[in-house]
Amino acid sequence: MKLVIKLLRILLTGLSIVIFSSCGSSDKKDASVRPSAGLNRQMPMRVEAFVVRPTMISENIQVPGTLIANEATEIHPEISGRLVQLNVAEGKFISKGTLLAKIYDGDLQAQLKKLEVQLEIANTNEERSSQLLKIQGISKSDYDASVLNASNIKADIDITRANITKTEIRAPFSGRVGLKNISPGAYVTPLTILATIQQVDFLKLDFTVPEKYSSEINKGKSVSFATEGSAKTYNAKVMATESSITENTRTLMVRAIVENKDAALLPGSFARVMLNFDPDPNALMIPSEAVLPQARGKKVIIYRAGTAKFTDITTGIRDSARVQVVSGLTPGDTVIITGLLSIRPETKIQISKIVNP
Repeated sequence: MKLVIKLLRILLTGLSIVIFSSCGSSDKKDASVRPSAGLNRQMPMRVEAFVVRPTMISENIQVPGTLIANEATEIHPEISGRLVQLNVAEGKFISKGTLLAKIYDGDLQAQLKKLEVQLEIANTNEERSSQLLKIQGISKSDYDASVLNASNIKADIDITRANITKTEIRAPFSGRVGLKNISPGAYVTPLTILATIQQVDFLKLDFTVPEKYSSEINKGKSVSFATEGSAKTYNAKVMATESSITENTRTLMVRAIVENKDAALLPGSFARVMLNFDPDPNALMIPSEAVLPQARGKKVIIYRAGTAKFTDITTGIRDSARVQVVSGLTPGDTVIITGLLSIRPETKIQISKIVNP
């Protein structure tokens, strides 16, 4: 019996030692894991950054434009009738007042002759009435009636002559005539287009600029442009701007006078207009990859006292690698350019490299 009790004591002592050892090793494992996990959570994120400094930039933009003639119009007859003469020299230069077309006016000429005869008779009656009035052979009212009759006939003659003038279609200004759209003998109305005429020796350039550049466009400003299919550059000078900004496009319409006289320039041609603005010595430029597009606006991440701060910015012009910040940053700010998608507000960060000196 004593032997059994002794064996039980030995077994209990060994079991206690095993249990104590396993607990100790487990505590050691936990102690070894927990401190390292805490270190990992506190480790700051290493990123690259860019220090914002003022930079001089020269802003140049390119906008589309259209060449237009100094004067251009469609040639319409003023009255309806049959064309008896058509002198439209297609593609030729003509002088102001050149007769382009003639509408039949035989009926008006006959009416004019009739009225001229009536006027002769009315003038004779007026002279007779004047003589009779002197000897009191007629009343003053009868004499006034004869004068009124002569005046009415003169007015009818003037109207008829004006209608005859309307049968002659003349060039309103000197310019180049386009292609004719009608032939002699055709019946025309005021809606009929006989041809077009354009003053091409003096051209204008119309183009639009974004609203933010409207204050930079002044009368007399020089611009350059080029046309499709030609490497030659032409010059123009701003003559006027529209009085208001177009609401739909937020652009300003500008009109310039083309200074180069070249037969290769034709009205209606597309032009690439190059605009150069005064350089800005205090522009804030940052790398394009530093900008975070948002649903409304844009943000950048700034390094401040070891943490990440998100701030809203307004951008301006950009080039292949940089973008201008108009508002939201000040010189000396440090902008994060790597790991942007992993950074949250107040994230602990460490600068591993400044990409600009």
